[in-house]
Amino acid sequence: MIKEIITLNEIKSSVKVVQKSFITVADDLGLTVHNCPTNGAFIREYDLLKMKEKGVRMFGFFEEENQVGFVALEKSSSDSTLFYIEKLAVLPENRHKGYGRFLMNFAFDEVKKNNGKKISIGIINENLKLKNWYIDYGFKEVIVKQYSHLPFNVCFLEKEF
Repeated sequence: MIKEIITLNEIKSSVKVVQKSFITVADDLGLTVHNCPTNGAFIREYDLLKMKEKGVRMFGFFEEENQVGFVALEKSSSDSTLFYIEKLAVLPENRHKGYGRFLMNFAFDEVKKNNGKKISIGIINENLKLKNWYIDYGFKEVIVKQYSHLPFNVCFLEKEF
């Protein structure tokens, strides 16, 4: 079941899900709070509250009463048909059960309901397993950028409806 994250307790639960989900890649790539503080592995309640204040909608995926996944959707401020996926996360012990695809399909439906025509995500370019997952799911690589404050390249992918 997917439900919108609204309350402070739901945000606290979501922080734990995102942190635990992102730490596996952070550990693999040597990311730390010092060299990559914006990575989901190091997200704080404050960060999700700030996203919520900006109008980013957040959703949790629940297996019975336990939250096992998370996704956030942000509408572009410059293009009303473009949406961004942020912090897509599934707990490591719940991966390979189709939950990531379920969250993605939910995000696609939400975008379409809101007259969206395109969805975009930025990922760590060196995470080839994840990059190929998105490409297999119909995303196209748009550009790879290097940012001076990040210890990796960012690959931007898009999918049109």
